[in-house]
Amino acid sequence: MRFPLMLLSLFLFLSSCDNNSKLNSEAENLDINLDVERFDLQFAKTSPDELPALKSKYPNLFPNQVPDSLWIAKMQSDLQQEINTEVQKVFPDFKEEKGRIEHFFKYAKYYFPEYKIPTVYTLAEEVNYKQKLVLTEDALLISLDNYLGNGHKFYQGLPEYIAFQQDVEFLISDIAEAFAMQKFNPKRSRTFLSDMIYHGKILYLKDLMMPFESDAAKIYYSKEQLKWAEENETEIWSFFVERNLIYSTDNRLEDRFINLAPYSKFYLELDNESSPRIGQYIGWEIVRDYMDKYPNTSINELLELQSDVIFKKSKYKP
Repeated sequence: MRFPLMLLSLFLFLSSCDNNSKLNSEAENLDINLDVERFDLQFAKTSPDELPALKSKYPNLFPNQVPDSLWIAKMQSDLQQEINTEVQKVFPDFKEEKGRIEHFFKYAKYYFPEYKIPTVYTLAEEVNYKQKLVLTEDALLISLDNYLGNGHKFYQGLPEYIAFQQDVEFLISDIAEAFAMQKFNPKRSRTFLSDMIYHGKILYLKDLMMPFESDAAKIYYSKEQLKWAEENETEIWSFFVERNLIYSTDNRLEDRFINLAPYSKFYLELDNESSPRIGQYIGWEIVRDYMDKYPNTSINELLELQSDVIFKKSKYKP
């Protein structure tokens, strides 16, 4: 039995080395102060008589146009009380999540030294998967009701491919995505290539800023979906090239290969087996190839580079 055990130990050691090799020692050693306010817990235990005190403590979380009567009705509603209960079951404390968020902001501070670390506020809302969190200059608002686990009863009415992302596994990816939106110029050409590389830049920024998370989490894939993309990359690229899609301005390509969907739409029998948003994955690989060839490119330079330049200089060939 010793030989297989030694092999297992060697495999675990090499896997650990591979994970650690992605980390940036200077970023890892940064000290940051992250403040987390469990507003969801405080709101859950606040009585109507105590609402003025809560509003005074958190004025930015209470818009002036919303009357107190609506907040009181929310406090007393059966739905809100059920949401409070379910959130507290999954997140009785926030220590592990705080550690992961701190880890992310170390990298944010390393790559963008002028960046001011926001205060984190946890909320318990009404499951709006289109707005799971909000990142502003001084606040990160996280709706914990969107991270209860993809099998939770609150998500039973959602399509499976959307419910899949309602998991705390994707919390850091969501924060990184919101952060990237603040750094990117949204203007780009109308080509499919431009769309792919735009999302490829976001995913490469995630490579830099959340190296402690899996590639699957970065792109919102299951392990099986990531494996499918990796194993079929050559065939996918050939499909795009042979059908002259690379420089196409057909906006339907976004829905087929870029946007949120259960799978990519090649209009072939294999569609149901394919990984979704495969155009984002290809863009990611193009940007990775470019950065492998030009490692001295700063992150700010990369963000400003035109998609054509990245594509041609990457000499991408899966």
